[in-house]
Amino acid sequence: MSQNAPAGDTTTTQLDPVTLGQFLGALPKGLSVLVDAGNGDAPLRWVEPSELEDPTPYLLDGEFVLTAGLPFLEAGSTADATDTANAYVKRLVDAQVAALGFGLEPYFDDVPEPLVSACRTHGLTLVRIPSSVPFAALGLAFSQLLESGNARVFRQLAETNRQLMRAVLSARPEHELLSALAQRVPVWALLIGSDGRVRARAAATTTGTATVAPATAGSGTRGGSGVELSALQPLLKRLLTGNGPRVETESFDVPGSALVYGHPLRSAKDATLGRLVLGTGKPLTPAQNSVVSSVVGLLELLVRQRTSGSLAPSQLATALLLHPETLATGGTRELNILKDLLAQSVSGTRSGAVRVVQGIRVDEPGKAAADGPVRELLQWRRLFDTKMVELTDYGFAAVTRLKVDDALLQEVEDLGWRLVVGEATELSGLPAAYKRATSLRGRVQTAGRSVRVDEVTWSVTGLLGREAGVMLAARLLEPVLSQDAERRAAQLNVLTSWLRENGNWDATAKALGLHRNSVRRQITALAELLEMDLGQAQVRAELWIALQYVDGIEDLQESQDR
Repeated sequence: MSQNAPAGDTTTTQLDPVTLGQFLGALPKGLSVLVDAGNGDAPLRWVEPSELEDPTPYLLDGEFVLTAGLPFLEAGSTADATDTANAYVKRLVDAQVAALGFGLEPYFDDVPEPLVSACRTHGLTLVRIPSSVPFAALGLAFSQLLESGNARVFRQLAETNRQLMRAVLSARPEHELLSALAQRVPVWALLIGSDGRVRARAAATTTGTATVAPATAGSGTRGGSGVELSALQPLLKRLLTGNGPRVETESFDVPGSALVYGHPLRSAKDATLGRLVLGTGKPLTPAQNSVVSSVVGLLELLVRQRTSGSLAPSQLATALLLHPETLATGGTRELNILKDLLAQSVSGTRSGAVRVVQGIRVDEPGKAAADGPVRELLQWRRLFDTKMVELTDYGFAAVTRLKVDDALLQEVEDLGWRLVVGEATELSGLPAAYKRATSLRGRVQTAGRSVRVDEVTWSVTGLLGREAGVMLAARLLEPVLSQDAERRAAQLNVLTSWLRENGNWDATAKALGLHRNSVRRQITALAELLEMDLGQAQVRAELWIALQYVDGIEDLQESQDR
């Protein structure tokens, strides 16, 4: 049997809302209904106090409006009071307000007769509220109604949806989804792939928990609660051959399987990628059907991701593995095919730029993700809107079309990570872009700060970074820096001038205003103090680089003291 809508479709069978009649019946004693518009079965959305002359711009349909009469104070003559009341009530009725509550005191000792007459004329329920009953008590009574009966179902549905979201992000999302379903709905469940093999199964227990079997259990002969898999084949075949959203049904004379529902898991092109079969002993409630619909939708997303959603990355990887020379020597047609596959993988366009992003965990380097690699991988795929993500020993690498703006960078850093954000490039430039990003990873690990490749000065000092440069200066120049301030400044000045003049004694002496022999003696003394051979080009280069960061040493020492 085939149906065009889910069994127990929630679009035709709604959960019972709080009605005006229920609310009036729950109100404290002393309130009286002056005008009954006969809408006691009308759903009540909220209780809203307002003293505005026209509160309707701020109201939703089905609200119970409360007023102490302030909008009617200015009415002078009886005619004015009648006109004011009629206009006010008509606006409420046009806004589909459910009822009006009029509170006595401090403005009125009784409900004005023009208002009572206007409510009768326009068909608006009117309730008189004595001064002993504060408006807050009415709001509390309505809230208590929301917390009881059917309202509790909505809270349970919200809790269920959160559980389903956690299941999707788990290491075994299909198994966890079926487990969550069986915990919330009294069914047994089978997830069957397009190849006919059982991928996961679960069944509700009498204690409200669920038993879950792994995909390898698909070799068994029973679908659940005693139903033979062979008996389910007609239903499974109908799910494969049908079109569009639908539910196939069967009935078995087996406990817990009086009603069996089959849901196709479809691709965006309406191809059946899998099937979900549920069995139960009695019809499901609208709320339970809502949970089933959510699970079907999430399973469809998962199977699409596993099949259609991952076709482009797998095709791209296969092409590059089998034909690595294509990037360097491929013709226009071959390159365009690869560009199209990359664009699909990063949700971009063929001509759109991409960039390499490398992520490094700084709070606890090397720590594995608490919920396993699958959740971590999905997290980066979501944040960078790409399927091209690799988990690495240092963290992760991704190819994304996003520019990685400051807001996204901050979101990642709040998770305890730092990024190397590559420059914009195209497919053929990705290997070089990855190498440039990799060259900056050590800087990020040392400094604990994210860096953008296109903001880096491509020099030794630019690549080294301020934090690493300060550490280098503190280490190489420590014997000089440990002296008193006056002697330290003098020696640093001599060393800087001598290196700037490339070791030329006369040029250095002229720059410093000293005799060349004096410069020679001071440089010799510095070489002994530093225990370095200043005649070597590498030593000179390292000292010159270190001198560029001397000014930051005090900041480093202060941060270490803190």
